[in-house]
Amino acid sequence: MTTTAKKPNRKGLDFIIDKLTNSVENVVTGESFQTEVSLVSEIDLKPITKRNKWDFDWKTEQKQIEREIYKLTIANSFPAVIHGLVSIEIKPDHVFMHLIENAPFNKGKNKMYNGVAGNLIAFACKLSYQRGYFGEVSFIAKTNLIKHYQEKLCANLIYGNVLYIPQNEAVKLIKQYFKNLII
Repeated sequence: MTTTAKKPNRKGLDFIIDKLTNSVENVVTGESFQTEVSLVSEIDLKPITKRNKWDFDWKTEQKQIEREIYKLTIANSFPAVIHGLVSIEIKPDHVFMHLIENAPFNKGKNKMYNGVAGNLIAFACKLSYQRGYFGEVSFIAKTNLIKHYQEKLCANLIYGNVLYIPQNEAVKLIKQYFKNLII
């Protein structure tokens, strides 16, 4: 008998695009740091808990077999500190973002780094492009943030709260965050 993890009841993503940067940017110094995005492991998720001020249950998210969870870290840093996470699903014609979250120290007025969410979205667009989907990414947004995503990401409203980032805007994001990638 197989069991499946209970799907959390969510009504849309509520991430904020603080600033579209070239990588991640230290809020105090303005210094930019190159990043790496890689698949998250079970060991990575041990400290990622609500008790440690993460909003989502990423361990449950990882049990969703159709989804992949990626972590954002600063390149060549040791230990590799997770700055944000994104959960995506490869659909037949695009990439769908289920969740995205900045690390607790990258949220609010006292955050340490700008650009984390933008970096993770650019990665989702890059993955979509590499899979032959022209960079297109969709997600469900909380109603009060639809306009924010339309302005910051040039996302288009499909229906209800479903938004997608079209090819032209996806390519701009990819080029901004992944300068060495030839598109």
